[in-house]
Amino acid sequence: MRYYPLYFDLKGRTCVVVGGGAVAERKAARLVECGADTVVVSEDLTPELASMEREGKIRRFPDVYRPKYLEDAFIVIGATDRDEVNERVFADARRLGILVNVVDDPARCDFIVPSVVTRDDLVIAVSTGGKSPLLARRIREELEAWYGPEYGTLLSLLGRLRGAIVQGQGDSDDHRKKFESLLDAGLLEYIRKGDWNKVRELIHAVTGEEVDTAECKK
Repeated sequence: MRYYPLYFDLKGRTCVVVGGGAVAERKAARLVECGADTVVVSEDLTPELASMEREGKIRRFPDVYRPKYLEDAFIVIGATDRDEVNERVFADARRLGILVNVVDDPARCDFIVPSVVTRDDLVIAVSTGGKSPLLARRIREELEAWYGPEYGTLLSLLGRLRGAIVQGQGDSDDHRKKFESLLDAGLLEYIRKGDWNKVRELIHAVTGEEVDTAECKK
């Protein structure tokens, strides 16, 4: 396996996207979603990127690419349609010790960006090692059909219960069995049906905890 799978916490970290087209737009939007300090280097922007700049979601240098724009970057993404520019981005990032990804060019990547399914804090990533983005997208679409929004709600409830259960009586095996009991008894199915009375009853019966499901109903 060539690539080591991991998730970066990018909140507040400077992440640079070189390019202002549709591909750069997608990359920048995902970085913004992750709370990154997102910087775009491009003379021109798509309408959506321009809107993101006006709203303060991204910072922008309206210029041709220059190495100085990589200063303080944690990662950099080369997303231009000019190979010579992407090569300079790659070479400069390597020289500066910055993690770099040149879109659709695995040979110029320290990391690759997987196709992802997101259900709130649940993130399922699919990667083909850069060999077939199409296959990765197809698998992602299958996962999206299988893992609906109810999984995000389930994870939120389990996360809220975790502190109380872990701090409660019993050892780690006892805690694990409680979570298994919740899942085995159909908690997910009750959430999927929107039967919040059953959700509360089941959680109380298994854990002794009272939960407010008002947020889940939105």
